[in-house]
Order: sequence, then C-alpha cells, then structure tokens
Amino acid sequence: MNIVLGSDEQTYLTDVLREELTRRGHDFILVGPLAGTQAIWPDVGRAVGETVATGHADQGIVCCYTGTGVSIAANKVPGIRAALCHDAQTAVGARKWNDANVLALSLRTTTPELAREILDAWFATACPPSEHDALAAVDAIDRDYRTST
Repeated sequence: MNIVLGSDEQTYLTDVLREELTRRGHDFILVGPLAGTQAIWPDVGRAVGETVATGHADQGIVCCYTGTGVSIAANKVPGIRAALCHDAQTAVGARKWNDANVLALSLRTTTPELAREILDAWFATACPPSEHDALAAVDAIDRDYRTST
C-alpha cells in the first residue's frame, strides 16, 4: 500500500512511524519536515489530504502536537475522512464505521508502542458494505454545503 506520511515536525514518533511503514512493506511519500521542507500544520494536513484525494496515495498518516489541527486541515479536502485516533479501538471504529482514509496522531500523547497498536488496528480493519449508506449520507452533507455557497 502507498501511504503519505506528514508532520509539522520530525520527532522520535515520526521516525518510528517511518520504520513501521517500512517494516510492514508499505511504500510511502513524505510531507513537510519529514521530506526536508518547512511547513506549518495546516499545510501538512492539506498536503496529506490532497495526496490521498488525488489517488497518489492509498491512505495517509498525519501528525502534529495534538493531532487535532492536521485532522481539521486534512478534512477540508473533499473526499478525505481524517480521524484523530488515541487508541486502537478508535482506529478500528474510524476504519469500520467511517471508512477513514487519513489517520491523525498526536505527537504529544502517542507512544511508539501505542502507535504500533493503532497501526495494527488501522491496517487490519476495512469498512463493510453495510456502512456505505451512512458514508453516502456524509458525502451528501458535503455536496449540500458546497452547492449552497
């Protein structure tokens, strides 16, 4: 799987994420400081979102201090369903019920061990067809707001 990984700073956790993606056999694209360029969290969230939305990556992982900012920025990109996950069960729910395609993580609270558990859950879970009606309803909300402005 091709993953886009972005963060507004390079940390021990982002290094662990890169190692984990490599160990799991994923190809990945780096964004922001992980790619050697300066970027603030809105730019990182947007870049990760756009990379997934355009099909240049299958899924994304995005990080900032709390994970909230990058998830908000990524979710502004049409077609992105970014989920801030602080544990494996939230990652399962985000994939299963929301078909989330961008995983947001907090650089402050996510330990390497927790990151591995979250990645295990994220990559092992798919969205079943029974959830597609709910996802279509979310897409309709987006379309309604885009056409009303």
